[in-house]
Amino acid sequence: MDKVTFKTIAENRKARHDYFVLESFECGIELFGTEVKSLRAGTVNLKESFAIVENRELFCVGMHISPYEKGNIFNKDPLRKKKLLMHKREILKLSQKVKQEGLTLIPISIYFKGSLVKVQLGVCKGKKLYDKRDSAAEKDAKREMDRRQKYD
Repeated sequence: MDKVTFKTIAENRKARHDYFVLESFECGIELFGTEVKSLRAGTVNLKESFAIVENRELFCVGMHISPYEKGNIFNKDPLRKKKLLMHKREILKLSQKVKQEGLTLIPISIYFKGSLVKVQLGVCKGKKLYDKRDSAAEKDAKREMDRRQKYD
């Protein structure tokens, strides 16, 4: 039995701060060779990225993969739209959720699964300012309780 190794390349921590993640999916991503080499070096930024459905295809917009240092003419545009790979029925299901319920598709993390690059895509609902304050207050309270338990 082969064990598949997971190696996280980058996480979008801002997504969990700004959105409620209702559901998450794993999808592949279509990349060029120099982009994969750049990912192995860990030079990717997910902060301002999101996913859209166009013509029954899923694309990631705003994901910045820095050009590979030794890639010269083979480097691609760091901010180009990258195609995400999922089954058609899953894409249609996501498309309907986004249209009807006003949800957003946000890449939560990007990682290696064996030799393949995968993206964890979250179906998210935006947080209001008071929701963010409540989350911060809960986090602080939990941290304080853990601290007191440790010393008692």
